[in-house]
Amino acid sequence: MLRRITSVAAVAALTLGLVGAPASASPDTSTTYYLALGDSLAAGYQPVTPLDRTEGYVGQLHSRLLATQPKLRLENLGCDGETTGSLLTGGICDYPGRDSQLEAAERFLHAHKDKVSLVTIDIGGNDLNRCARGGTIDPACVQSALAALAVNLGQILARLRAVAPRTPIVGMTYYNPYLAAWLTGPAGRALAQQSIQVSAVLNNILTALYRAADARVADVAGAFASTDLTTQVPLPGVGSVPLAVARICAWTWMCAKSDIHANTIGYAVLAEAYLAEV
Repeated sequence: MLRRITSVAAVAALTLGLVGAPASASPDTSTTYYLALGDSLAAGYQPVTPLDRTEGYVGQLHSRLLATQPKLRLENLGCDGETTGSLLTGGICDYPGRDSQLEAAERFLHAHKDKVSLVTIDIGGNDLNRCARGGTIDPACVQSALAALAVNLGQILARLRAVAPRTPIVGMTYYNPYLAAWLTGPAGRALAQQSIQVSAVLNNILTALYRAADARVADVAGAFASTDLTTQVPLPGVGSVPLAVARICAWTWMCAKSDIHANTIGYAVLAEAYLAEV
């Protein structure tokens, strides 16, 4: 399994009772855990005050899962600004013992062996965001970022599988926030079309790496109709726009605040995409 990942880059409660024996408390063995990893999307960031991170996709997914798994506890290690590199080596968010996010995840998985019923992860978007600044996309930057991402994520998944070989892991493809540039005129439309090509390569790499690690993939890009520039739908205050653009405006803060993060509705869409793979 580990070799294949690298090549891609890459209730039962036991009750004891004896007649005549004194009653004693038994440990609760039915509690399970949902471990969430990733960047600011996993952390539930929105550009609002006050910020309620429970409205992120991780919080919403956990709430949905509690309906059938009432003793499922959430451990969310998501970190605003995290890249594949920083998730591996640290440097952005503080974890106990100066761990990186991955080391903190490994520690948690070791400590709760066979009790973690789900791991979700989203990572890689911040690796590429630096390549789209000032209304242009830097192809050389994209190529370098994708190469590093493939190596880093392959290592991340290999290490997670080493400590949790049978635990369900679900990753995701990314929606494309730069489609919002479509609304700014001809140059913006050219940028939006270019961003579709870059986003497709990114999501193909993510999908291949997750599947090589025997992980499932939440089709967030598909839910956002990220490549549909043909279907025309009304956008309040603007008029008729492509479906992909309308969903970015409706489900993220990109059109309202030039912020790439999902809003509460968008996070619900992410949660639903993950739920379909759980």
